[in-house]
Amino acid sequence: MLSARDRRDRPPEEGVSAELQGFAVDKNFLTSLKGILLETELALTFIIFICFTASISAYMAAALLEFFITLAFLFLYATQYYQRFDRLNWPCLDFLRCVSAIIIFLVVSFAAVTSRDGAAIAAFVFGIILVSVFAYDAFKIYRTDIAPGASQEIRQARNSKEY
Repeated sequence: MLSARDRRDRPPEEGVSAELQGFAVDKNFLTSLKGILLETELALTFIIFICFTASISAYMAAALLEFFITLAFLFLYATQYYQRFDRLNWPCLDFLRCVSAIIIFLVVSFAAVTSRDGAAIAAFVFGIILVSVFAYDAFKIYRTDIAPGASQEIRQARNSKEY
């Protein structure tokens, strides 16, 4: 069986579509639950960035940074380019991205609402919606990718102690 590194280093075979060649977008991913969550996070982050730009420009850097991070994850997942980096724990990185975004947008949203500007209040409302979307995404990542792996490791440790 060839590893991802061996497949990457050799030239693509003719007549056979290489699974990790180029940046072809996986349309099935874009319509999956994870793809829709990332697209929603991207859109809401951009809206919050626009609201902060119109009202409190000091907070727009947080929204812009999170926009680019979410865009990078969407790109990596949609093109399946993340499979080339097989030594990284992608579910853990994605979970940490969601948790950090929850913390950042909670702080920034509540700080922005104190200005009582119309665009800042809109940023607060969209920020709370975005926090709930990030929380749901983190919950789904934990339930599908992180918790099953941890429970398997616990079962294996118990079985090895019995023998």
